[in-house]
Amino acid sequence: MPKEKTVVVGQSLKRIDARGKVTGETPYPGDIDMPGQAWMKLRFSDRAHARIVAIDISVAEALPGVVGILTSKDVPVNEYGLVMKDQPVLCGPGGDIPGTDVVRCYMDMIAVVVAETEAIAAQAVDLIDVTYEDLPAVFDAELALAENAPQLHPDTPDNVLCHYRIRKGDMEQGWSQADVVVEDVYETTWQEHAYLQPEAGLGYIDEEGRVTVVVAGQWTHEDQEQIYHALGLPQEQVRVIYPAIGGAFGGREDMSVQIVLALAAQASQRPVKTQWSREESILHHHKRHPIKVYAKWGATREGHIVAVEAKVVGDAGAYNYTSTKVLGNANMMASGPYEIDNIQVDTYGAYTNNIPCGAFRGFGAPQALFAAEGQVNKLAVALDMDPVEIRRRNVFKEGSLAPVGTPLPAGVSMPQVVDACARESYWQQAPDNSWQRSVDPEQPTSLTKRRGIGFAAGYKNVGYSFGFPEQSHARIELYGKAQIDEVVVKLAGADVGQGAHTVFSQMAAEAVGVPFEKVRLVASDTAHTGSSGSASASRLTFMTGNAVRGAAEQALERWAAEDRPAIGDFTYRPPKTTPYDPLTGRSEPNFAYGYTAQAVEVEVDIETGQVTLLNVVSANDVGRAINPQLVQGQIEGAVIQAAGYALMEYLVSDQGRIRNPYLSTYIIPTVYDVPPQVKSVILEYEDPIGPWGARGMAEMPFLPLTPAIAAAIYDATGVWINSQPFTPDKVVAKLREQNIGVI
Repeated sequence: MPKEKTVVVGQSLKRIDARGKVTGETPYPGDIDMPGQAWMKLRFSDRAHARIVAIDISVAEALPGVVGILTSKDVPVNEYGLVMKDQPVLCGPGGDIPGTDVVRCYMDMIAVVVAETEAIAAQAVDLIDVTYEDLPAVFDAELALAENAPQLHPDTPDNVLCHYRIRKGDMEQGWSQADVVVEDVYETTWQEHAYLQPEAGLGYIDEEGRVTVVVAGQWTHEDQEQIYHALGLPQEQVRVIYPAIGGAFGGREDMSVQIVLALAAQASQRPVKTQWSREESILHHHKRHPIKVYAKWGATREGHIVAVEAKVVGDAGAYNYTSTKVLGNANMMASGPYEIDNIQVDTYGAYTNNIPCGAFRGFGAPQALFAAEGQVNKLAVALDMDPVEIRRRNVFKEGSLAPVGTPLPAGVSMPQVVDACARESYWQQAPDNSWQRSVDPEQPTSLTKRRGIGFAAGYKNVGYSFGFPEQSHARIELYGKAQIDEVVVKLAGADVGQGAHTVFSQMAAEAVGVPFEKVRLVASDTAHTGSSGSASASRLTFMTGNAVRGAAEQALERWAAEDRPAIGDFTYRPPKTTPYDPLTGRSEPNFAYGYTAQAVEVEVDIETGQVTLLNVVSANDVGRAINPQLVQGQIEGAVIQAAGYALMEYLVSDQGRIRNPYLSTYIIPTVYDVPPQVKSVILEYEDPIGPWGARGMAEMPFLPLTPAIAAAIYDATGVWINSQPFTPDKVVAKLREQNIGVI
């Protein structure tokens, strides 16, 4: 049967979850209750590094209203971790797995208290007596890698979690070709995800006897795997359900309450609920990695970049989480979106006794690109060359070799993206086609304020990298008699606030050829869906879209054969990727990329150091905008989140303890910090293997903003700031070093 003529993809249709979320009718994990439920609270570590000698729960257990207290001896398989299982579920003595009696940071869990009320559970937590034997600690990543540093994990010598290399070309030849060399050090710090909905959930035994956890996460099936592993259960005896999710940004990719909720529900055989406060959330989930980059770049007088050396050191914190993957990404991004013949990069991930670090929007690229784009902007100054023009002479193009020595996947649009951003902002092309800035900012009348303009670019992978098996499953069921009356789509992809479920429904309607209103989505429940993979790596639209197309084709074939209901089950697998060669880094790391560039205007108060972001032009190749309004929302959201990272978000960690775990002291952007203009330039150069040509784009608009702002501060003041965030105290100190500003 031929498909009906529909136009769904490319339309800014209203989100399917809009009304419920606006009215408050949609339940988030913290809104869900069950009759007879108990409450759970957690006892966290009081030390950054110590061996637990004893745990006395007798006084806490005797408190009226306490249902039970669980410690390490109650965890069947006391280990978990997304990439490697290097973390105890509960730390304490007497376990079968070596090292589970050691706490390595303040976010380690020691005991689970289940009580009739939240208040009783919180009171009992304080009554648990823990005896520690302190161990030496290390809180600086470079010191952690030094000889004789305190060791966190017995099977990880010198705290080297990972070491990646890139060796491309001939460095001696590259430096001999360079007419200009710039060398500098860049530092970034932690960032808190600050999603609206703190960690919360409900654990219970469902009608089929399964341990069930209702929680917010990014990958139901991975949560399920970590729960059933720790509980020593078969997969089919654990169920994970995601209701509405109040933001994630990578912060829900690793475990928070999932395993311990399941443990509590199984032990008590009754529903158990928990909800963290904002303080608990900031203290006890992972952060963006602090990364330090030592960078040395060389270019010819014609502006061709001929040599790059970089040393990248990332603080993983006490456990891996996704650090090996984040730092693998930073390793590749350290030379930016440029084709350079001679590259040498060494990237290290170090275990420390700080809070663990993991996934956060951009996944290592923002830190690496801060350094790379800073170097390109400094080369432009040294060569007296326009910053757009030097990029156009070096950026990746179709057929370019990546830093790892293999060709980029087809569909490279970096030149077009740079051109579009320049054209839509402050630049124009001269008669010889070179780029020149055509607009200078209008300077304020105030003698203490100056304005400047900056530019930066970037790229990032879509989907899992470096050989990780990538796939996504979807099931489509067609119901009706003479015509298709209903399309039921079953998949697990998480909508963490980005509108993914609306986009999935649009793609299903387009693929089947029915109006949008005929689609019904069943999502994010391991009992009813196959795995779609994680809501991360800018992958869901790309991967799930291809899975939906494949399932739709199968279902339509069965419909045409009058097999009713017509069902299509399809698992999409993209081209395979390969891991880094351990000595050279050579690999085929990714199957698709997204490309971005940004121009910004800032105002700097040279008396106070306050930097105000006035204008952002963000050009992004999205391949195909499935829902243009949602794409614009992603761009604007990423820009504002990146502005917080660049200008104000400063997490204070003192000897491993976070000192500002409140939104009153950890400052994030509010509506008053949104620039007067965020101009979204949406480009659609189709990805050859993307669904309807779509590329992932959720992370890309975050990537270039920090280096673009740094360049704009330099344009305004003549001062480079290489340490993020650019807080007023830091800016004013740099200005005073150069005798700039009122004293």
